[in-house]
Amino acid sequence: MSENLKQATFGAGCFWCVEAVFQRLKGVTAVESGYTGGKTDNPTYEDICRGDTGHAEVVRITYDPNIISYETLLTVLWHTHNPTTLNQQGADKGTQYRSAIFYHDDSQKESAEASLAETDASGLWEDPIVTEITPLGTYYPAEGYHQNYYNNNSFQGYCSFVIAPKLAKLEKEFSHLLAK
Repeated sequence: MSENLKQATFGAGCFWCVEAVFQRLKGVTAVESGYTGGKTDNPTYEDICRGDTGHAEVVRITYDPNIISYETLLTVLWHTHNPTTLNQQGADKGTQYRSAIFYHDDSQKESAEASLAETDASGLWEDPIVTEITPLGTYYPAEGYHQNYYNNNSFQGYCSFVIAPKLAKLEKEFSHLLAK
C-alpha cells in the first residue's frame, strides 16, 4: 500500500451492500469484504453465518486522504445503513451484521467517537446509535466470490431489492462524492 493511502474498516450489515457503496466514492482506491472482531481464526463465510464466531462482516476501505477524508467516510457510513438497530440490518440478523467501526489508530478512534456523538445529536436517526467503536483486531479477507459482489451480480434478487436502493440514496445524497 502506498504511504499516501490509508485504510478504514467498517461493519454495517451485509458486506455486499457496504462494499458497493464505498466502491463508488472518489478517492477510494479499493474495497475488500472480510471478517473481523471475533475469536475464530481464519473464519469462513459458513462459520460467520452460524453467528457464534464473534466476527462481523466488514469492508476494508483503502482511500487517499488527500481526496476523501476519514470523516467523510464516516458521514457516508451513517447515512447508508441504520446504525440504531443492534445486530441487524433489515432482514439480516445476528452479531455478524452489527454496526461497527474498527479503528486503525487513536486518530480514527477520536474521529469515530466525535462523529457518532455529532450524528446522534443531529437527529438524523430517531433512535440512539448503537454502533460499536473498537480497535481493529485481526482482519480476514472474505472468500473470492464475495469480492466485488454487486458489480458482478447486480441482477441477483438481493442486489436488486437491497443494494440498488442504497446506491440510489447514495447518488441522491452524495452525488458530489461519487467517482465519475
